[in-house]
Amino acid sequence: MSLIEQMTLLAQQAKAASRELAKLTTAEKNASLLAMADALEKNSAALKQANALDMEVGVKMSLSSAMLDRLKLDDKRITSMAQGLREVAALADPVGRVLDERTRPNGLKLQKISTPIGVVVIIYESRPNVTADAASLCFKSGNATILRGGKEALNSNQLIAQTMVSAGRTVLGERFPTHAIQVVPTSEREAIPALLSLTQYVDLCMPRGGEGLIRAVTECSKVPVIKHYKGVCHVFVDADADLKMAGEIAMNAKVQRPAVCNSMETLLVDKSVAEKFLPVIGASLNEKKVELRCDERALGILNSALRTPHSALKSATEQDWFTEYNDYILNVRVVDGVRGAIDHINHYGSAHSDSIVTRDETRAKQFLAEVDSATVYWNASTRFTDGGEFGMGAEIGISTDKIGARGPMGLEELTSYKWLGIGSGQVRT
Repeated sequence: MSLIEQMTLLAQQAKAASRELAKLTTAEKNASLLAMADALEKNSAALKQANALDMEVGVKMSLSSAMLDRLKLDDKRITSMAQGLREVAALADPVGRVLDERTRPNGLKLQKISTPIGVVVIIYESRPNVTADAASLCFKSGNATILRGGKEALNSNQLIAQTMVSAGRTVLGERFPTHAIQVVPTSEREAIPALLSLTQYVDLCMPRGGEGLIRAVTECSKVPVIKHYKGVCHVFVDADADLKMAGEIAMNAKVQRPAVCNSMETLLVDKSVAEKFLPVIGASLNEKKVELRCDERALGILNSALRTPHSALKSATEQDWFTEYNDYILNVRVVDGVRGAIDHINHYGSAHSDSIVTRDETRAKQFLAEVDSATVYWNASTRFTDGGEFGMGAEIGISTDKIGARGPMGLEELTSYKWLGIGSGQVRT
């Protein structure tokens, strides 16, 4: 079977499964999700075994320590995956909601009803938990999903999907659409354009990963794409910031999990507090072996403050300000007030997540209003941009688009709608 034939079969199976999914009741979907959660935990030994094979591949691919951390599955992460499925089961069914209704002067009744999108392709890198998150959200919202992870996670992804499907069939028997959750079985790059050319079967594509992946998918896809674009996220320490709070937020935003899209890539510091704040945060970042790429003012302050042989200080290039590192690297710039911070973020940022730390409500409100990003924070870490943290149970991705969904995408963002017209013989004149 050729690659295009293989992808066509996957897409055809998904389209057929989406029709069957639409017939399931909320209770049936929830029961399936709870069984899937239990099955993932019971199958943890096998999942870790499959993941160990993927970790070996990751090492051979020379993935960074941060990327290897994204790839790793342990008991805590498997439990977290299972809990995510249970949280999705506990959420209201997004399908069948009445979004609008009206009666026209001629008596025709109109209702706008939420419906599944159909077949959703998810393309992502490294993190096997995305497989469970994406599949569960698509399943609850009545969408069939085709998952294409990176070759470094193929064993983990396949076993997660197989475990979920098997659990669903145990609960619903023949009513469970076997092809509701499918993993592309090949790591060949040509599989993506082949799959995304099948507009008669595939309704939506959502790529999650680095800038190169997003651009490649967007350029080759013939189906609509919602972009989970790069996360060049910022924290701005204002002149009136609580500097202890600012330090805690900045450290959390950068080093808790540096390889994720909502981690901070650039720290902006108001010039009036730079001399006091930068030596302290610089020492903390230095302890975590974070390389700092600085503008001239920040470099001067930090060079004077950090004299240990472990300090990694460099001058930032113009390209650095646009870069998502996903690693222990951080840009640092001293700016002139909130206006300077806003202008920097709107020029260099990726419209993902940005935060201001300040006690000044006027400046905070200006920042919240004028920073053009999907999520903007006041006195909180950028790491909260996440479906689970937003109470969505899990997330399918974080959209940086402006048309359609924006920010963390959960169940509601995975639905479309249709109009129902109920008449009593009306004809148009």
